[in-house]
Amino acid sequence: MAQSDKLERLMNLTAALLHAERPLTADDIAERVVGYSTGKEAFRRTFERDKEELRQLGVPLTMATIPGTYPEEQGYRIDRTDYELPDPDLAADELAALRLALQAVRVGEEAGDGSEALWKLGGVVGPGPDAAGDGADALASLPSDPSLVPLFRAVTERRVVRFPYASSGGDAVRVVEPWRLDYRRGRWYLTAYDHDRGEERNFRLDRIRGEVQPEGPDTFTGPAPSAPEAPDEPWAFGEGDAVTAVLRVDASHAGLALDQLGPGRVVGTDADGTRTFAVPVTSWPAFRSFVLSFLDHAELIEPAELRADLVGWLDGIAGGGAP
Repeated sequence: MAQSDKLERLMNLTAALLHAERPLTADDIAERVVGYSTGKEAFRRTFERDKEELRQLGVPLTMATIPGTYPEEQGYRIDRTDYELPDPDLAADELAALRLALQAVRVGEEAGDGSEALWKLGGVVGPGPDAAGDGADALASLPSDPSLVPLFRAVTERRVVRFPYASSGGDAVRVVEPWRLDYRRGRWYLTAYDHDRGEERNFRLDRIRGEVQPEGPDTFTGPAPSAPEAPDEPWAFGEGDAVTAVLRVDASHAGLALDQLGPGRVVGTDADGTRTFAVPVTSWPAFRSFVLSFLDHAELIEPAELRADLVGWLDGIAGGGAP
Protein backbone atom coordinates (compact mmCIF):
# COMPACT_ATOMS: atom_id res chain seq x y z
CA MET A 1 0.00 0.00 0.00
CA ALA A 2 1.29 3.46 -0.86
CA GLN A 3 2.46 5.65 2.02
CA SER A 4 0.00 8.35 0.91
CA ASP A 5 -2.91 5.87 1.22
CA LYS A 6 -1.85 4.99 4.75
CA LEU A 7 -1.53 8.66 5.73
CA GLU A 8 -4.96 9.45 4.29
CA ARG A 9 -6.51 6.54 6.21
CA LEU A 10 -4.90 7.67 9.49
CA MET A 11 -6.18 11.20 8.92
CA ASN A 12 -9.68 9.87 8.17
CA LEU A 13 -9.60 7.75 11.32
CA THR A 14 -8.45 10.70 13.46
CA ALA A 15 -11.14 12.97 12.02
CA ALA A 16 -13.88 10.38 12.57
CA LEU A 17 -12.92 9.87 16.22
CA LEU A 18 -12.60 13.59 16.86
CA HIS A 19 -16.00 14.49 15.40
CA ALA A 20 -18.05 11.50 16.60
CA GLU A 21 -20.79 12.34 19.09
CA ARG A 22 -20.13 9.10 20.99
CA PRO A 23 -17.30 6.53 21.12
CA LEU A 24 -17.15 4.39 17.96
CA THR A 25 -16.95 0.60 17.92
CA ALA A 26 -14.63 -1.22 15.53
CA ASP A 27 -17.67 -2.00 13.35
CA ASP A 28 -18.56 1.71 13.26
CA ILE A 29 -15.03 2.54 12.16
CA ALA A 30 -15.01 -0.13 9.45
CA GLU A 31 -18.22 1.36 8.08
CA ARG A 32 -17.40 5.08 8.36
CA VAL A 33 -13.67 5.39 7.70
CA VAL A 34 -12.53 5.31 4.10
CA GLY A 35 -9.40 3.26 3.37
CA TYR A 36 -10.02 0.01 5.23
CA SER A 37 -10.51 -3.39 3.59
CA THR A 38 -14.02 -4.85 3.59
CA GLY A 39 -12.70 -8.20 4.88
CA LYS A 40 -13.00 -8.55 8.67
CA GLU A 41 -9.59 -10.10 9.29
CA ALA A 42 -7.78 -7.64 7.01
CA PHE A 43 -9.61 -4.75 8.71
CA ARG A 44 -8.69 -6.05 12.17
CA ARG A 45 -4.97 -6.34 11.35
CA THR A 46 -4.82 -2.90 9.72
CA PHE A 47 -6.84 -1.23 12.47
CA GLU A 48 -4.58 -2.69 15.19
CA ARG A 49 -1.52 -1.27 13.41
CA ASP A 50 -3.21 2.11 12.97
CA LYS A 51 -4.15 2.33 16.66
CA GLU A 52 -0.57 1.65 17.70
CA GLU A 53 0.83 4.16 15.22
CA LEU A 54 -1.52 6.94 16.36
CA ARG A 55 -0.57 6.33 19.99
CA GLN A 56 3.13 6.42 19.11
CA LEU A 57 2.50 9.78 17.43
CA GLY A 58 1.02 11.07 20.67
CA VAL A 59 -2.63 11.04 19.57
CA PRO A 60 -4.70 10.34 22.75
CA LEU A 61 -6.72 7.39 21.41
CA THR A 62 -8.66 5.84 24.29
CA MET A 63 -11.57 3.51 24.96
CA ALA A 64 -14.76 4.57 26.72
CA THR A 65 -18.20 3.20 27.49
CA ILE A 66 -20.82 4.01 24.86
CA PRO A 67 -23.74 5.80 26.59
CA GLY A 68 -27.12 4.07 26.45
CA THR A 69 -25.80 0.55 25.73
CA TYR A 70 -26.81 -2.47 27.77
CA PRO A 71 -24.89 -4.58 28.32
CA GLU A 72 -22.27 -1.85 28.15
CA GLU A 73 -20.23 -1.59 24.95
CA GLN A 74 -16.79 -0.08 24.61
CA GLY A 75 -15.81 2.25 21.78
CA TYR A 76 -12.86 4.35 20.65
CA ARG A 77 -12.59 8.10 21.04
CA ILE A 78 -10.15 11.03 20.86
CA ASP A 79 -10.82 13.73 23.45
CA ARG A 80 -10.45 17.16 21.82
CA THR A 81 -9.16 18.73 25.03
CA ASP A 82 -6.27 16.24 25.09
CA TYR A 83 -5.62 16.37 21.33
CA GLU A 84 -5.84 20.02 20.37
CA LEU A 85 -2.94 22.36 21.02
CA PRO A 86 -3.78 25.15 23.48
CA ASP A 87 -3.13 28.68 22.28
CA PRO A 88 0.23 29.78 23.78
CA ASP A 89 -0.43 33.39 22.68
CA LEU A 90 2.89 33.74 20.84
CA ALA A 91 3.95 37.18 19.65
CA ALA A 92 4.96 37.79 16.02
CA ASP A 93 8.70 37.58 16.75
CA GLU A 94 8.21 34.33 18.71
CA LEU A 95 6.33 32.82 15.77
CA ALA A 96 9.13 33.94 13.47
CA ALA A 97 11.70 32.20 15.68
CA LEU A 98 9.60 29.04 15.67
CA ARG A 99 9.28 29.18 11.91
CA LEU A 100 13.05 29.46 11.51
CA ALA A 101 13.53 26.48 13.85
CA LEU A 102 11.09 24.36 11.83
CA GLN A 103 12.97 25.20 8.64
CA ALA A 104 16.38 24.47 10.12
CA VAL A 105 15.90 21.41 12.32
CA ARG A 106 13.81 18.26 12.28
CA VAL A 107 13.50 15.53 14.93
CA GLY A 108 13.84 11.97 13.71
CA GLU A 109 14.95 10.41 10.47
CA GLU A 110 11.80 11.06 8.45
CA ALA A 111 11.58 14.44 6.75
CA GLY A 112 8.68 16.51 8.01
CA ASP A 113 7.86 20.11 7.31
CA GLY A 114 6.29 21.01 10.65
CA SER A 115 3.63 23.03 8.86
CA GLU A 116 0.65 21.54 10.69
CA ALA A 117 2.04 22.52 14.10
CA LEU A 118 2.81 26.02 12.88
CA TRP A 119 -0.66 26.40 11.34
CA LYS A 120 -2.14 25.63 14.75
CA LEU A 121 -0.05 28.44 16.22
CA GLY A 122 -0.96 30.94 13.53
CA GLY A 123 2.51 31.12 12.02
CA VAL A 124 1.62 30.13 8.44
CA VAL A 125 -0.89 32.28 6.62
CA GLY A 126 -1.08 30.31 3.41
CA PRO A 127 0.75 28.12 0.94
CA GLY A 128 3.60 29.40 -1.14
CA PRO A 129 7.35 29.61 -1.22
CA ASP A 130 7.46 31.57 2.03
CA ALA A 131 5.50 29.01 4.02
CA ALA A 132 7.40 26.99 6.60
CA GLY A 133 8.51 23.65 5.32
CA ASP A 134 8.84 24.51 1.65
CA GLY A 135 10.63 21.25 1.03
CA ALA A 136 14.18 22.48 1.52
CA ASP A 137 16.50 20.10 3.34
CA ALA A 138 16.82 20.64 7.06
CA LEU A 139 20.15 22.01 8.21
CA ALA A 140 20.23 19.66 11.19
CA SER A 141 18.43 16.54 12.35
CA LEU A 142 17.99 15.48 15.97
CA PRO A 143 17.44 11.76 16.60
CA SER A 144 14.02 10.79 17.85
CA ASP A 145 13.23 8.39 20.68
CA PRO A 146 10.01 6.46 21.42
CA SER A 147 9.89 7.98 24.91
CA LEU A 148 10.00 11.60 23.70
CA VAL A 149 6.28 12.09 23.05
CA PRO A 150 4.96 10.63 26.35
CA LEU A 151 7.67 12.38 28.36
CA PHE A 152 7.11 15.74 26.66
CA ARG A 153 3.42 15.47 27.47
CA ALA A 154 4.24 14.48 31.06
CA VAL A 155 6.51 17.52 31.45
CA THR A 156 3.92 19.98 30.09
CA GLU A 157 1.01 18.42 32.02
CA ARG A 158 3.01 17.73 35.20
CA ARG A 159 2.34 14.00 35.25
CA VAL A 160 4.35 11.64 37.46
CA VAL A 161 5.70 8.82 35.28
CA ARG A 162 7.22 5.39 35.78
CA PHE A 163 9.46 3.47 33.41
CA PRO A 164 11.98 0.60 33.41
CA TYR A 165 15.51 2.00 33.34
CA ALA A 166 18.89 0.37 32.78
CA SER A 167 21.83 1.55 34.91
CA SER A 168 25.10 0.16 36.22
CA GLY A 169 23.17 -1.34 39.13
CA GLY A 170 20.80 -3.24 36.83
CA ASP A 171 17.32 -2.63 35.46
CA ALA A 172 14.74 -1.10 37.80
CA VAL A 173 11.43 0.74 37.56
CA ARG A 174 11.87 4.44 38.28
CA VAL A 175 9.04 6.69 39.50
CA VAL A 176 9.86 10.33 38.77
CA GLU A 177 8.52 13.86 38.46
CA PRO A 178 9.65 14.92 34.95
CA TRP A 179 10.98 18.47 34.92
CA ARG A 180 12.83 19.06 31.66
CA LEU A 181 13.93 17.40 28.41
CA ASP A 182 17.29 18.38 26.88
CA TYR A 183 19.34 17.29 23.89
CA ARG A 184 23.04 17.44 24.77
CA ARG A 185 26.11 16.05 23.03
CA GLY A 186 24.20 13.62 20.85
CA ARG A 187 21.69 12.26 23.39
CA TRP A 188 18.29 13.09 24.88
CA TYR A 189 18.16 13.53 28.67
CA LEU A 190 15.32 13.84 31.18
CA THR A 191 15.90 15.91 34.31
CA ALA A 192 13.52 14.65 36.98
CA TYR A 193 12.94 14.21 40.70
CA ASP A 194 13.41 10.54 41.57
CA HIS A 195 10.85 9.50 44.21
CA ASP A 196 12.81 6.44 45.42
CA ARG A 197 16.11 8.29 45.79
CA GLY A 198 14.58 11.55 47.01
CA GLU A 199 16.69 13.79 44.78
CA GLU A 200 17.09 15.28 41.32
CA ARG A 201 18.49 12.87 38.72
CA ASN A 202 19.29 12.88 35.00
CA PHE A 203 18.09 9.97 32.85
CA ARG A 204 19.26 9.05 29.36
CA LEU A 205 16.26 8.28 27.17
CA ASP A 206 18.13 5.56 25.29
CA ARG A 207 18.35 3.63 28.57
CA ILE A 208 14.59 3.50 29.09
CA ARG A 209 13.80 -0.15 28.41
CA GLY A 210 10.04 -0.13 28.03
CA GLU A 211 6.86 1.90 28.02
CA VAL A 212 6.61 5.23 29.83
CA GLN A 213 3.50 5.04 32.03
CA PRO A 214 2.10 8.44 33.09
CA GLU A 215 -0.26 9.16 35.97
CA GLY A 216 -2.96 11.83 35.81
CA PRO A 217 -2.26 15.51 35.07
CA ASP A 218 -1.02 17.80 37.86
CA THR A 219 0.20 14.90 40.00
CA PHE A 220 3.24 16.89 41.11
CA THR A 221 3.95 20.56 41.76
CA GLY A 222 7.71 20.84 42.14
CA PRO A 223 10.13 21.96 43.42
CA ALA A 224 11.48 23.68 40.32
CA PRO A 225 14.66 22.12 38.91
CA SER A 226 17.83 23.67 40.21
CA ALA A 227 19.88 25.81 37.87
CA PRO A 228 23.06 24.21 36.51
CA GLU A 229 26.31 25.33 38.14
CA ALA A 230 27.59 26.53 34.77
CA PRO A 231 25.73 27.41 31.57
CA ASP A 232 25.50 24.63 28.98
CA GLU A 233 27.51 25.90 26.02
CA PRO A 234 27.27 23.59 22.97
CA TRP A 235 29.40 26.05 20.96
CA ALA A 236 32.34 25.11 23.20
CA PHE A 237 32.46 21.48 22.06
CA GLY A 238 33.83 21.92 18.56
CA GLU A 239 37.33 21.16 17.31
CA GLY A 240 40.28 23.50 16.84
CA ASP A 241 41.24 26.73 18.54
CA ALA A 242 38.55 28.94 20.07
CA VAL A 243 37.58 32.18 18.34
CA THR A 244 36.20 35.02 20.50
CA ALA A 245 32.80 36.16 19.22
CA VAL A 246 31.59 39.58 20.36
CA LEU A 247 27.80 39.68 20.66
CA ARG A 248 25.67 42.73 21.43
CA VAL A 249 22.18 42.02 22.85
CA ASP A 250 19.35 44.56 23.26
CA ALA A 251 18.24 45.44 26.78
CA SER A 252 14.91 43.63 26.30
CA HIS A 253 16.75 40.31 25.79
CA ALA A 254 20.00 40.94 27.68
CA GLY A 255 18.74 39.13 30.77
CA LEU A 256 18.07 35.96 28.80
CA ALA A 257 21.53 36.13 27.22
CA LEU A 258 23.06 36.69 30.66
CA ASP A 259 21.31 33.57 32.01
CA GLN A 260 22.74 31.45 29.19
CA LEU A 261 26.22 32.96 28.86
CA GLY A 262 26.92 33.87 32.47
CA PRO A 263 28.14 37.15 33.98
CA GLY A 264 31.76 36.25 33.22
CA ARG A 265 31.12 36.81 29.51
CA VAL A 266 29.92 40.42 29.92
CA VAL A 267 32.41 42.98 28.60
CA GLY A 268 30.16 46.04 28.51
CA THR A 269 26.77 47.36 29.61
CA ASP A 270 25.14 50.45 28.09
CA ALA A 271 23.01 52.94 30.00
CA ASP A 272 19.82 51.47 28.52
CA GLY A 273 20.73 47.94 29.64
CA THR A 274 22.11 46.66 26.33
CA ARG A 275 24.94 44.21 27.05
CA THR A 276 27.99 43.13 25.07
CA PHE A 277 29.39 39.62 25.54
CA ALA A 278 32.71 38.04 24.54
CA VAL A 279 32.23 34.30 23.96
CA PRO A 280 34.92 31.71 23.09
CA VAL A 281 33.53 29.62 20.18
CA THR A 282 34.82 26.37 18.70
CA SER A 283 31.54 25.22 17.10
CA TRP A 284 30.30 28.06 14.90
CA PRO A 285 27.01 26.38 13.77
CA ALA A 286 26.00 25.94 17.43
CA PHE A 287 26.75 29.56 18.28
CA ARG A 288 25.08 30.79 15.09
CA SER A 289 21.88 29.03 16.19
CA PHE A 290 22.17 30.75 19.57
CA VAL A 291 22.59 34.17 17.96
CA LEU A 292 19.59 33.60 15.65
CA SER A 293 17.39 32.69 18.61
CA PHE A 294 17.36 36.42 19.49
CA LEU A 295 16.18 37.41 15.97
CA ASP A 296 16.80 41.17 15.51
CA HIS A 297 17.54 41.75 19.21
CA ALA A 298 21.20 40.67 18.87
CA GLU A 299 24.08 41.67 16.61
CA LEU A 300 27.28 39.76 16.04
CA ILE A 301 29.96 42.45 16.06
CA GLU A 302 33.10 40.44 15.42
CA PRO A 303 35.14 38.65 14.22
CA ALA A 304 34.47 39.88 10.69
CA GLU A 305 34.62 36.41 9.09
CA LEU A 306 31.89 35.02 11.37
CA ARG A 307 29.75 38.11 10.83
CA ALA A 308 30.11 37.70 7.04
CA ASP A 309 29.25 34.00 7.29
CA LEU A 310 26.11 34.81 9.30
CA VAL A 311 24.99 37.41 6.76
CA GLY A 312 25.60 35.00 3.89
CA TRP A 313 23.70 32.24 5.69
CA LEU A 314 20.67 34.50 6.19
CA ASP A 315 20.84 35.67 2.58
CA GLY A 316 20.67 32.02 1.52
CA ILE A 317 17.59 31.43 3.67
CA ALA A 318 15.90 34.60 2.39
CA GLY A 319 16.60 33.62 -1.21
CA GLY A 320 15.01 30.20 -0.78
CA GLY A 321 18.23 28.32 -1.38
CA ALA A 322 20.30 26.11 0.85
CA PRO A 323 22.83 28.23 2.76
